[in-house]
Amino acid sequence: MSNAPFDPSKFTAPKAKPLPVILMLDVSGSMSGNNIRNMNDAVRDMLNTFSDTENGETEIHVAIITFGTQVTLHQPLTSASAIQWQDLSAGGMTPLGTALQMAKAMIEDKDVVPSRAYRPMVVLVSDGGPNDEWKKPLSAFICDGRSAKCDRLAMAIGADADEAVLGKFIEGTSNPLFYAENAKQLHDFFKFVTMSVTMSVTMNTKSKTPNNVPEASTIDIQPATIEARQDEQKTVTQSSLAEDGGYW
Repeated sequence: MSNAPFDPSKFTAPKAKPLPVILMLDVSGSMSGNNIRNMNDAVRDMLNTFSDTENGETEIHVAIITFGTQVTLHQPLTSASAIQWQDLSAGGMTPLGTALQMAKAMIEDKDVVPSRAYRPMVVLVSDGGPNDEWKKPLSAFICDGRSAKCDRLAMAIGADADEAVLGKFIEGTSNPLFYAENAKQLHDFFKFVTMSVTMSVTMNTKSKTPNNVPEASTIDIQPATIEARQDEQKTVTQSSLAEDGGYW
């Protein structure tokens, strides 16, 4: 029998494994009014659900980067249950390139996103087009280093959102480009993100294979997508042409 002295520090419970969720939110001037209010409500609801979902094995860690008048780390990466939400305000331009650089620097830093963490989910929401140099930062984000391994979601708010840029952000994933033009569609998108993350928690807790990400089609809530909007517009156009007897 060992005569070693009792050391309580040897009997610590394992730490919960973090699942990082990084929100990149456009808060430019065009987001003022109902858009920013709806965004605040949707993100607040999402954080509350995340807090209720955490268990002893997995914690959902959330960081929020906003880009508008300036690029700001509105919420450092921390457990959702520890976040005291501060509402966003809108103003300024759309410096997406700088926001991408900040997000990439965060993900590459192993002191911030440890190697033991699950694969991060990065969510980009914008209602306009970038006004800074974004091509190189975007290419670096999706092609190089740890950020290239993240799951990525994107949402276009309104008809003025740059669909080409947002579509480029999700290249290489199986995720569609989501779309919102009203409060319900915005809330549906954040509910979809919530369900995707909470399903990931369940899957990763039960599975021996880490970094599982649920397929978008398996999630009950299906937000509006750019593709569906384009199909609807095409149908409306074809119907109008049929009623008018065509062009000729």
